[in-house]
Formats: sequence, structure tokens, C-alpha cells
Amino acid sequence: MFLALLVSGLVFVVLVGIGLFVFGLRRRLIQRSGGTFDCSLRWNVLDESDVSGKGWVYGVARYSGDRIMWFRVFSYSPRPRRVLERSAIEVVARRTPQGEEELALLSDAIVLGCVHRGTRLELAMSEDALTGFLAWLEAAPPGQRVNVA
Repeated sequence: MFLALLVSGLVFVVLVGIGLFVFGLRRRLIQRSGGTFDCSLRWNVLDESDVSGKGWVYGVARYSGDRIMWFRVFSYSPRPRRVLERSAIEVVARRTPQGEEELALLSDAIVLGCVHRGTRLELAMSEDALTGFLAWLEAAPPGQRVNVA
């Protein structure tokens, strides 16, 4: 009985260790090519005044040419969860977190309200990441429409 519990415990510890290793390896591979920043996302926002903190998902965004690839942090998937195209992003608002959002987001986050192909979304990132994001948006090739509020 004791031996069975010991073996079960060791198998559990090894599986948890492998899971954590793969989780860390995935994060490292995402950040490997550079151009990444921490970015929380709230997709398909219906009510702009909703500051309940619900719907926010913590993630990592990576610049990739004229697109931003957004990956969930707590996931094993090697593919991005969302892909935002520079020419389709329209910035409509900028604000600080309010109410319960302050608990759901990183402490220094700025919330950016955007529309991407008709879907309202919000991105929360640090002030430095926001400066880089807005510069990336404005650096669109000539002839592309960029809307920054």
C-alpha cells in the first residue's frame, strides 16, 4: 500500500514537472523572435462602461510584420489565439482601469479601446508597450489607413 502511494506520488510530481517545463518552453519560444510585450485582451466588448473585470485574459503579444499575434499565457497551444492586422485596427478610446478591472489587470496597465474588423475589443498594456504599439500603428506603409484616436 505504501509503495503504491509512493509510486503514484512520484508519477504525479514528474507529470507536473513536465507540464511546467513545457509551459515555460512555450513562453520562451514565443518570445524568442523578439518584439513581444505583456498584453491583456478583452474580446467582443458589448458594453463600454463594463468595468467589472470580467472577460480579461492575460497574454503576450508579438509583432509580426503588419500583424500582432496574441497568445494566451496560460495555454499550451503553440498558435496565437488572436491575430490583429494593422490595417484593420482602429483605436477609439484610451483610459485607465476602473473598478474591479484594477484587480484583473497588471498594476501599471492602460486600457486601449479598439475596433478590429467590426469587433470591439480592449487591450491593456504598460505605458511603454502602449507607446510602442501606437508607434507601430502609425508606421503603416504609405497608402494604408490608420485610425488612432
